[in-house]
Amino acid sequence: MGVVWLVVPGVVVAVAALGVAASVAVAARPQWLLIASLLGSVGALLLVTGWLLADPGSSRVEALKTGGLAGGAVLALYALWINDRRRRTEEARQQVERDRVEQDRERTANERFAKAVELLGHDADQVRVGALHALAGVARDRPDRTQTVLDVLCSYLRRPFNHPNYMAMPRDPDLAEATSDGSWPVEQMADADRERVVRLTAQDLIIELLPSASASEPNRYDLDLTEASVEYLDLRGRAIGRLTARRARFFGTSRLRGVHAYKRVLFSGATFLGRVELDSARFDGGLSLLRVRFGGQVQVSDTTVRIFANLRTKAPVDQVGSLTIDTDAEVKTDGFDGWAIRVDTVSGGGPVASR
Repeated sequence: MGVVWLVVPGVVVAVAALGVAASVAVAARPQWLLIASLLGSVGALLLVTGWLLADPGSSRVEALKTGGLAGGAVLALYALWINDRRRRTEEARQQVERDRVEQDRERTANERFAKAVELLGHDADQVRVGALHALAGVARDRPDRTQTVLDVLCSYLRRPFNHPNYMAMPRDPDLAEATSDGSWPVEQMADADRERVVRLTAQDLIIELLPSASASEPNRYDLDLTEASVEYLDLRGRAIGRLTARRARFFGTSRLRGVHAYKRVLFSGATFLGRVELDSARFDGGLSLLRVRFGGQVQVSDTTVRIFANLRTKAPVDQVGSLTIDTDAEVKTDGFDGWAIRVDTVSGGGPVASR
């Protein structure tokens, strides 16, 4: 009879605990879960203790101990739920904090970018140099902005520019003597010198932001230097996407040794006034030298071209090495001979990017 007085209240308490737990699930009142856990713990204690006391082989001590463990297990489940709830709450808080930090970074990057672009029109050359470095800093902090920053840097180089040392289009502007016949006043020459420094800074930053061609999966950034005046272009060992340099002027030595272009490279109508180093370069998207003028030596040893090669221009007087063109590539010469070409299967190129 004593056992019945333990089992019956235990059943009642357990049913009450289930009812409270159900209300927690339906009414979304987690504060009631503690009440349900306490009721469930008492119910488990009474049920297990009463059940074991019904067995003649069980002692009261063992029955109470086992019942206590059952009741404690219910409370332990409640403690685990509390810890899981705290964990999820903390994770949600951290996610909100990460989102806030990301939004702050995005806003700061936008402000830095906008301010730097605005300062590119400043009269002082040192301010323009600082603006260029600020843009490069945005690209380093926000890699997703690198292409946009490169577009701005290339746009700066496409601005109309001339220099007294470009007169008569010398191969090396550093070795030319600035004219002093009155066509370039002293103040104008000084302004041109300062602007030249700014443009060289832009070139250096472009090179710095481009990935190495030796990387396994380099980012393929596009460059647009259409009608730009460039000095001592140095893209050695860099990976690029598309390079557009139609009607551009290249002064001094243009170093493109080991460059890997995954998309088309267009030098149509460009003028190279110094030596052009294309050794070991790869043009997987094709190469156009349509109506290009060469004023110096052109080195094309181990240079390979895929997809297409437009060589409708006068071959350089001093060509070092032969240009290797893929057997499947489209070659256009239109009667312009003199190019040293070797048609062969270009191996190891991997997948070709879209043209």
